[in-house]
Amino acid sequence: MSETEHFTVGSAKPVFPDDGIMKLYSMRFCPYAHRVHLVLDAKKVPHHDVYINLKEKPEWFREVSSSTKVPALELAREPGNPVLIESLIICDYLEEKYPQVPLYPKDPLKKAQDKILVERFGQFISAIYKLLLHDNPAELGNTDLYAGLDIYEEELKLRGTDYFGGESPGMLDYMIWPWCERFGGLKYELGDGVDLDPARFGTLVGIGTVKKIIFGFKLVYILIQLKWRDLMMQDPAVKVFYLDGETHAKYMKTRRAGNADYNML
Repeated sequence: MSETEHFTVGSAKPVFPDDGIMKLYSMRFCPYAHRVHLVLDAKKVPHHDVYINLKEKPEWFREVSSSTKVPALELAREPGNPVLIESLIICDYLEEKYPQVPLYPKDPLKKAQDKILVERFGQFISAIYKLLLHDNPAELGNTDLYAGLDIYEEELKLRGTDYFGGESPGMLDYMIWPWCERFGGLKYELGDGVDLDPARFGTLVGIGTVKKIIFGFKLVYILIQLKWRDLMMQDPAVKVFYLDGETHAKYMKTRRAGNADYNML
């Protein structure tokens, strides 16, 4: 069985050594589970990945997750091996449990403001899924599906930092990244016109600043300031779980067709 093969109806429950390492029940293309992968990797927390076929779930999964949804995090070192569900709850737990790599600001007010922005992103998620899952996106007309991103563009511009978290990605960066990563897949089915407009979202996805220097006797152009999306793609935690736009597009096509190919990797 490959590392990303998904357990399905009739699959035996995987057996792991009694090593005290938590188990993350996930689905490779689920953006909510993606959030938890990012936080675990950013904090360098060891964990076992167990991928679940969400259309034909293994019988034993109901005993693991009370909601039968992913993500679900089984805490092997806690008495009774309790299981946490819901991506934001899990990520907040990990933030408190593993404070060595803090992802929220220490200041209570700033932390609360970041949490508000995480919650507000849910409104954008609902809007973008209309585009990702619509059988005929052209029917959506001129609906501004990216309107919910304007506040994040303005917020990052106001902060004047590379990331929402400052000099490195924070919880807000990681909580919105899974959907931003999936934007890259839209052009494969809908054309370049659906990508984020650098003129409108210059801080999030704009073109980096280029500087001209003389090196020896040659004029050399150096990219000296990348924008948020490009910087996030260089982050080690993002790289671990990253999929390119074409791969996301292929998966979404199978999902819209009613036959999601969980094992396409």
